[in-house]
Amino acid sequence: MKLISIGKLRGLQQISSKRGTFTALALDHRQNLRKANPALVSDAELSRFKLDVTKALAHRATAVLLDPEVSAAQAIASRAIPNVGLVVAVESTGYTGDATARQAQVIPGWTVEKAKRMGASAIKLLVYYHPDSPTAKVTEDFTAKIAEDCIKHDLVLMLEPLSYSLDENKKLSSDEKRYVVIETAKRLTPLNVDILKAEFPLDISDMDESRWMDACKAISSASTVPWILLSAAVEYDVFLRQVTVACNAGASGIAVGRAVWKEAVTMDGDERMKFLRTTAKYRLSRLTSLCHALAKPYTDFYQTEAPFDWYKTY
Repeated sequence: MKLISIGKLRGLQQISSKRGTFTALALDHRQNLRKANPALVSDAELSRFKLDVTKALAHRATAVLLDPEVSAAQAIASRAIPNVGLVVAVESTGYTGDATARQAQVIPGWTVEKAKRMGASAIKLLVYYHPDSPTAKVTEDFTAKIAEDCIKHDLVLMLEPLSYSLDENKKLSSDEKRYVVIETAKRLTPLNVDILKAEFPLDISDMDESRWMDACKAISSASTVPWILLSAAVEYDVFLRQVTVACNAGASGIAVGRAVWKEAVTMDGDERMKFLRTTAKYRLSRLTSLCHALAKPYTDFYQTEAPFDWYKTY
């Protein structure tokens, strides 16, 4: 087991269940929501949508993941966040550089320190990563720098690496994706990352659950920290199956967004709230219960020491 600081331990406690498993309600989406519904182009409408979802669903999760641009502060100010942890994104939407050599960046004007000061339990950093890309080392250094800031401010770092193809004319095959996702876990989690938010390690067209289990076990072997499965907008029924396999293979939970609430993006008013309070609530409740029952708790990874004079050197 790894030693973890008292501040990071507190953050992990705030974003997890009593058993130490994670169900993060993901609402840090920005441009893809605006593309899905032109009515969400304005900051005000996008913020309203995110607050509607937060108010309706966050109490069924262990944490809510928001962005600082239109939702994190607004959710706090409007008391939309119940007694669950707050994870705040730090990365800008999209990437710089070529499609085959992608680089992430922090939102201009935003920092890890500011996330800590506003009361976040953790920050989420998304990076685009392929272990064989010419920018792989740049991404590794960027991740390590953000991790240093998180250590300085004693804040949990949740890392979300997204894979991509080195051939811009085709996507990764299922076997290629498996290699990238697992190698990414191996290379990036030792960089003082606290939680890995991982993609499903095979292409969505690959429906062989024995291959799912083998690939998810490989992530568990490669990662030095707890890992959670992101939903990547797959259909709810498919994600439910993925989560069952992933948790049985050693995952510590999930970060789920569109698999739960995506139909609500094109709804408004009473229709939206009815959907969120019925179908979406049912989906998230079931996923949370599944993770609570099957996922590997973070306490299997971390321990902390708190001698009576700890505060003198803190």
